[in-house]
Amino acid sequence: MKCRHCGNSSFIPFADLGNAPPSNAMLTAATLDAPEPYFPLAVEVCDFCFLAQVDEHKRATEIFDADYTYFSSFSKSWLDHADRFAAMAIERFGLGPRSQVVEVASNDGYLLQYFQARGVPVLGVEPTANTAEVAVSKGIPAIVDFFGRRLAEEQLAAKADLIVGNNVFAHVPDINDFSAGLKAALKPGGVVSLEFPHLLRLIEQAQFDTIYHEHFSYLSLFTTERILGSAGLKVFDVEQMPTHGGSLRVFAAHADDRSKPCATSVDAVLADEEQAGLRSRAIYESFQPRIERIRDDFVQFLHDQRAAGKTVAGYGAAAKGNTLLNYCGIKGNDLIRFVADASPHKQGRFLPGSHIPVVAPDRIDADKPDFIIIFPWNLRDEIVGQLGHARSWGAQFVTAIPELAIR
Repeated sequence: MKCRHCGNSSFIPFADLGNAPPSNAMLTAATLDAPEPYFPLAVEVCDFCFLAQVDEHKRATEIFDADYTYFSSFSKSWLDHADRFAAMAIERFGLGPRSQVVEVASNDGYLLQYFQARGVPVLGVEPTANTAEVAVSKGIPAIVDFFGRRLAEEQLAAKADLIVGNNVFAHVPDINDFSAGLKAALKPGGVVSLEFPHLLRLIEQAQFDTIYHEHFSYLSLFTTERILGSAGLKVFDVEQMPTHGGSLRVFAAHADDRSKPCATSVDAVLADEEQAGLRSRAIYESFQPRIERIRDDFVQFLHDQRAAGKTVAGYGAAAKGNTLLNYCGIKGNDLIRFVADASPHKQGRFLPGSHIPVVAPDRIDADKPDFIIIFPWNLRDEIVGQLGHARSWGAQFVTAIPELAIR
């Protein structure tokens, strides 16, 4: 294995979650008994550029295929986040009817719809045909392809006033090629906005369940600056966001764009990372024992409830939940009866590895479980608000990260 950014072959061990199936590879009744592929799931950190990364055991073209089950529009809080971003970006960067906004990994049009509604021309680039089809049905144009230097130079060269990449920078195996594509597609004076989970928050909150095969990289601002800088882009501003347990929103421009001086926020975040030790070995080498303790506590909770005759269900068939379940060795539905999810694209399927059935949310009202595990803990408040009536029969809500919590 070589670092996907700098090519270095020396690494710091960080998190080893054993072998697991791809976290979004949902099963159907027809495929439930078929052999299921498992791949090593371990993160190591380059000891030169400090990019945390998993090896590419399954190609991105296999992960992000026409049967991809993640549709962004099923979270109201995420839609609200997208709406606020569109309003902010239009005002801050002076976007209008003559501008061009391009979103990479545009999914089902969850974000671009808000630019379009405000009269700003949009274009999505999305490799999963089924999600892109939903966007097109909303009147949002989309290129169904993987983004990189080739596509940018052939179809988008210097066309974008704003390029948005929400939760995609960590998903690309060739992060250098992706960054070169951003450079090629950006107009002179244009802006790139990238959002991704912050490696510092992942470590602080022991968010190991955000590790899965389609997250090829785990990013700090320090490393992001290096990667974008090597492509001829400069980071000129950064915001710390609460989304996904703590994310960075990085703004970048052409390196020679003098109209965008570096904000003090960039130095502040870099200083926080250095003070926390993100450029030393110790913080990474001490992570594995923490996640093992979380695993043990969660498994003990499940066995204790079964012994007490209590029923446990889950909510949110999220990739992070699948990482947790597979790391804990959960098989079948004797410990967790089912997982409810609002997305019809997941209902009727089975979670990879654990094979727990995914059902519609009304199953919770029918079965009245004693405990409801919220797997997408980043949406905990939204989900508890939706399911608050479950307290009427005494149900309690459970999260496992950063430690077992029962509310």
